Amino acid sequence: MKLKTNQEQLVCQSVLGEITSPLGGINPYRIDPEGHSDIYPGVGGITYNVRIGDRACGLFADHVEPGVSISNFTQFAGQAGPNRALNLFACVGNEATVVSGDAKGKKGRITGKHGGIDHVLVDFAPEVLDQLVIGDKIQVKAHGCGLGLLDFPGIKLLNLDPALLHHLGIKPLKDGRLQVPVTHQVPAKIMGSGIGHSQSHSGDYDIQLFDKPTVDEYGLADLRLGDFIAIMDADATYGRIYKTGGVVIAIVVHSDCVLAGHGPGAMVAMASRDGLIVPKINAKANLNNYFTKL
Repeated sequence: MKLKTNQEQLVCQSVLGEITSPLGGINPYRIDPEGHSDIYPGVGGITYNVRIGDRACGLFADHVEPGVSISNFTQFAGQAGPNRALNLFACVGNEATVVSGDAKGKKGRITGKHGGIDHVLVDFAPEVLDQLVIGDKIQVKAHGCGLGLLDFPGIKLLNLDPALLHHLGIKPLKDGRLQVPVTHQVPAKIMGSGIGHSQSHSGDYDIQLFDKPTVDEYGLADLRLGDFIAIMDADATYGRIYKTGGVVIAIVVHSDCVLAGHGPGAMVAMASRDGLIVPKINAKANLNNYFTKL
């Protein structure tokens, strides 16, 4: 049964970003919750050996973004303007085309959004990554803002390309709920940085992995970039909150982190405050598998 959506009402519009440079702080050290400090690769740039499908945990890294990180340099992160539009309207699965430099004309796909730094993340084939340079422009066919399920008004969709939605293996159940494949379930009690944000159309919030018993209980050590996960007892229809009985479906967008309150980033894709989403564990529920169908 194909899900009925309002796809015909949606606007497809261009947004533009440039490949960002990695950033270094005045104090280059990052201190973990146990007081240890070190210098780690972090956000931005072209990451050649970390892409969707790769592990999100256990890297010598902090908030590393897979593939290519873009923003619109005409505005600082968080301000109104082109970068805000890029972060609000680009959706996972959207086609992204290089429009300058040696890789001009090559295409990739949006894999997520990272809050705070306000980056949009793009996956390209390895041979394309080798042709790209910092500052190259990438134009995105932004399509998906406002996407809704006509038969399930109690479920909010966010940040998803309409074409991708139909390849996620979602199944309507007889009791009026939707079954959604996920690789892991995550308890809302360990959600950290980004919780409480007023909207979920951009950015992400982090899965804290500092409590080993919880990590072991839910099998979170093998999280992968691009995994679809279910955050239990949570809602992100608007702001990201704790809500008993609510379910949020999110996509893992960046790597693990050493800073207290942080961890692999989860960008919201679906939300039901009334528990109308039923997660079903499926190890293949990863963007790396879904993109081959687009």
